[in-house]
Amino acid sequence: MRKSYKFRLYPTKEQEIVLVKTLDVCRYIYNEFLADRRNAYDRCNKGLTTFDQINQVKYLEFKTKVFSQVKQDVLRRLGKSFDAFFRRCRSGGTAGYPRFKGKDRYNSFTYPQSGFKIEDNKLKLSKIGKIKIKQHREIEGKVKTCSIKRDTNQWYAVFSVDMEKNPEKVNPNTSIGIDVGLKSCVTLSNGEQYDSPAYYRKSEKCLAVQQKRLSRKKKGSNNRNKQRQKVAKVHRKIRNQRLDFNHKLSRAIVNRFDRTVFEDLSIRNMVKNHHLAKSIKDVAWGQLIQMTKSKAEEAGKYVELVNPCNTSQKCSNCGNIVKKGLAVRVHKCPECGLELDRDVNAAINILNLCTVGTTDRACGVTDVGLGYEAGSHPF
Repeated sequence: MRKSYKFRLYPTKEQEIVLVKTLDVCRYIYNEFLADRRNAYDRCNKGLTTFDQINQVKYLEFKTKVFSQVKQDVLRRLGKSFDAFFRRCRSGGTAGYPRFKGKDRYNSFTYPQSGFKIEDNKLKLSKIGKIKIKQHREIEGKVKTCSIKRDTNQWYAVFSVDMEKNPEKVNPNTSIGIDVGLKSCVTLSNGEQYDSPAYYRKSEKCLAVQQKRLSRKKKGSNNRNKQRQKVAKVHRKIRNQRLDFNHKLSRAIVNRFDRTVFEDLSIRNMVKNHHLAKSIKDVAWGQLIQMTKSKAEEAGKYVELVNPCNTSQKCSNCGNIVKKGLAVRVHKCPECGLELDRDVNAAINILNLCTVGTTDRACGVTDVGLGYEAGSHPF
């Protein structure tokens, strides 16, 4: 099992200049060898492989010294881009030919095997030096790669770790069905609901002010570049807030339940509705589900995705289909007389569709002590 650890870096001004120059070298290599691949196919009708280009990159010399394996990893990254391009061509999707990377569009480089080491609260990088690192927790497992990433004016080190042993699977004694939505971020089959913080919606006014100022700056000027970074910082704050919320919520779910059941939603198709797209992206259902899956895997627990067809229309008590629009928030069954919140009804139906283990599926309640009031956050 693979796991990632992300730590903040605090380079000096001199070290930051070296990091930026290293990114520029990597971007130059990426663009040059992308052009080589394109020209080889256009002129000779011949494709170049990643191995062919790795043998060529060692002959390039730069003023900024870059670790050899970092340069080789750039070409593996380019090779993956072409592999994905050909895969999309075969599957009949949008091809998306690999693009040249402009300035500030190439923001990471990777040490794939060696050339990095943490010692005395500093990250030692080959050809760069020792950079102060905020290691807020211990790294478990065997470190495989180290990626250095730039996010506006901040730098991070991301370690990919190979966990030596997979955790033993637990007996799924406690289960929960979860219906994701816009009014409530998640609705549990036991009746609990947690409202979405809607961080983007709350920051729209601030973002509009910064974007308006950006539109007034002269293109190519230093003031425009400074303002562009201010806009990026607002987006970064929104992204980090959403990330923090989903991390805490997914952790609370995994800690409380042995098995979690979500709908297998096609979010890419759902955001084609321009009336709901902004709200759907703001709640980030896909991110929450992915985080829950990764945490459950680490804990030896289960996450199951079920078919979302008619989960909101079907009565969780008798199975009768009760048609209702999005504006109708209460489920009322004319057959059995069941009346409850439509999202709770959907969550119970989602739980009833799961296939692993046993639980009291009729009401969707497990033997977990809840301890939280509806509408509050479980963290």
